Amino acid sequence: QKALCPTHWLRAFNHGRLQMGQVKFRFHLLGLPHTKTNLDYCACAYTNKTYKMAQMMLSLGHEVIHYGAEGSDVPCTENVVVITDAQQKEVYGDYDHKRMFFKWDQKDLAFKIFNKNASREIAKRKHKNDFILVQGTWHYGATEGNDDITAVDYGVGYTGVFTKYRVFESYAWMHHVYGLLKQDNGSWYDAVIPNYFDVSQFELRPKKDYFLYFGRLIPRKGLQVVADIAERLKIKVLCVGQGKLKDPEAGWDNCNISSKYLEHIGSAGVEQRKILMSEARACFMPTYYLEPFGGVAVEAQLSGTPVIASDWGAFPETILHGVTGYRCHTLEQFCWATKNSPNLSPEKCREWAVKNYGMDRVKLMYQEYFQMVYNVNSGKGWYEEQDSRTELDWLKKEYV
Repeated sequence: QKALCPTHWLRAFNHGRLQMGQVKFRFHLLGLPHTKTNLDYCACAYTNKTYKMAQMMLSLGHEVIHYGAEGSDVPCTENVVVITDAQQKEVYGDYDHKRMFFKWDQKDLAFKIFNKNASREIAKRKHKNDFILVQGTWHYGATEGNDDITAVDYGVGYTGVFTKYRVFESYAWMHHVYGLLKQDNGSWYDAVIPNYFDVSQFELRPKKDYFLYFGRLIPRKGLQVVADIAERLKIKVLCVGQGKLKDPEAGWDNCNISSKYLEHIGSAGVEQRKILMSEARACFMPTYYLEPFGGVAVEAQLSGTPVIASDWGAFPETILHGVTGYRCHTLEQFCWATKNSPNLSPEKCREWAVKNYGMDRVKLMYQEYFQMVYNVNSGKGWYEEQDSRTELDWLKKEYV
């Protein structure tokens, strides 16, 4: 099944911004079997990545064919339905994804249906030198039978990878995956390109008297640390995300936290998120595990809200210590950072995030990367000349 994208998407995004001599690429962009690629699923980081990747590539003048669930609403050239609403409900049932964790299993029927249909539909549409944009081994089945075009894993924030060409979300995560693979040599066609954000979805607003936790309510996200800070400083923390603060049958992925200072308000859509993030004094991210990226940190900074986080994973790359937030190791440090976060400039937080993680910036990094990979298949590859080059800024960071 297929449906042409609404003309308002094409008018809004397909401006044909390719520069003289640049190639118009064709992307086969895969959604996810358990969500719908639309803004209602903004709580899913990888659905968000799919949506905004389509937005960025279309804005550059490239062709984007999206393959996803019925009900997807994506800025693209063509939207191809490869799993129906009825099929999703057959596997996952009806549940409130804004309060409950997303249901999915890479071995379930929805994934099998999605990948089988996507493989078939890609085969009908593919041209020489096209790209298939995948998200790890979730999409392995969709590439079967289509190995004559290039598969790129365009935002690796997981350990299940299989493609030759890989873009990682952070240097921390790239090196972590290299370690798991026992790979101690780099690859010229592995790259780090950070997550990317629609800056219009965030704004600066006057601060109110609360702090924020934004994310899944699971122990590994550091909610006990947040509770300890709140109890010691007697501050109000709004907790936004899927799950529960207190579950009497708490397991590894369930919290069991009681604190009169923490208030859970469920998930937030785009507009509610804009307000909650911008009006918070600071956003807590004391994650225990190595965050591959931790997009909430950038979303908070785009909202002029400093981030108080652990000091590993991607945070040393995304949080400027003492400028856009603090990275901490002890409860005393977390409490000091909390008390002093109002001294940090909301304007500098937003400026840093816009300059380095806004879609207008990051899409040019992808343009450079896809051109590199395209040259492997259509030119001299690593030895390709580019006489028209006037800069090499694609990996440059802007500081405030």
